[in-house]
Amino acid sequence: MKIVLEHLTKQFISRHNKKEIVTAVNDFDFEIPDGKLIGLLGPSGCGKSTTLNLICGLEEPTSGRIYFDELDVTDLPPENRGVGMVFQNYALYPHLTVRQNIVFPLENLKGEQKLDRETMNNKALEAAKLVQIEELMERKPNEMSGGQQQRVAIARALVKQPGVLLLDEPLSNLDARLRLQTREQIRRIQKETGITTIFVTHDQEEAMSISDMIIVMKSGSLMQMGKPQEVYSKPVNLFVAKFLGTPAINVFDGYVRDHKVYIGDDAVGERNVPDQEVHVAIRPEGFIPDPEGYFCCDFDRIETTGRDTSIVCHNNKCTSDDDIRAIVESDTQINNKDGKIRFRLKDSKVHVFGKTDEKVL
Repeated sequence: MKIVLEHLTKQFISRHNKKEIVTAVNDFDFEIPDGKLIGLLGPSGCGKSTTLNLICGLEEPTSGRIYFDELDVTDLPPENRGVGMVFQNYALYPHLTVRQNIVFPLENLKGEQKLDRETMNNKALEAAKLVQIEELMERKPNEMSGGQQQRVAIARALVKQPGVLLLDEPLSNLDARLRLQTREQIRRIQKETGITTIFVTHDQEEAMSISDMIIVMKSGSLMQMGKPQEVYSKPVNLFVAKFLGTPAINVFDGYVRDHKVYIGDDAVGERNVPDQEVHVAIRPEGFIPDPEGYFCCDFDRIETTGRDTSIVCHNNKCTSDDDIRAIVESDTQINNKDGKIRFRLKDSKVHVFGKTDEKVL
């Protein structure tokens, strides 16, 4: 099912100042293709969960419309939208078994949609098999791990065969290994069912690893939308560049003179733009150690983490809070003569942004 948000806006009255209006979602105007998994990504408080609540009908928009395919669902109640919702805290009924938790949404069906008990149990078993918990059907939530509980919540959302599946930070309560396993399960389930899925997270690695497309938000506004690697490789502004990537992108004060980009006295690239002060951002994997390189830094230390090596260094033009980190292969020869280290740079990993508007140049 295709989802279209048409100039969607949601405003609240501030709890702290009744005269202040807070815009949680600001003029969202985009289309989510049918059958895709979309990662809705951004820092805490940027409006991700509010967007999900608008789509499923838990919140009413201040303005704008919501369409599922060609159907305007803006004024439809949540139960009539055909949406499955999975919450951060699982929201399972502790006194019910797994089977009873999964069946519960089917018991509320009325009229022509009402099902007999055998059909409901069969549908619950199908949903349980999809998330690989069929052997746990008679357990209660407190007898299960966090990852298993999360899969019960997903099965409960899928049992009604929704046209849209919404996942609100579904992995945030799991440890690192379970997060990895469960996000792989979510991707597998989405591929098998073909349900249009929106996955809300503040973890950019999660979003980029399983999503067909990502949407990056900031303060209620859409910053960029596209395929994960495209957004990572071609950020439209400094916020997106800084938000995506681990370790974080290295940001420097720079300037453009005669179409050359400088950090201090070092020319690090070219841009066909007027002379101006700029932000120069370099991805950690964009550094190539070279004794004859044109970009010089003060060497600090080397950190080896198995496959990769981090060269930690400094440059007084760097505006990042942390040290400069250059990621190279572990067998790279590193020459740090006289406490200095020089690099060549991969041009595709060097991004230049306007000093004031912070948009890409």
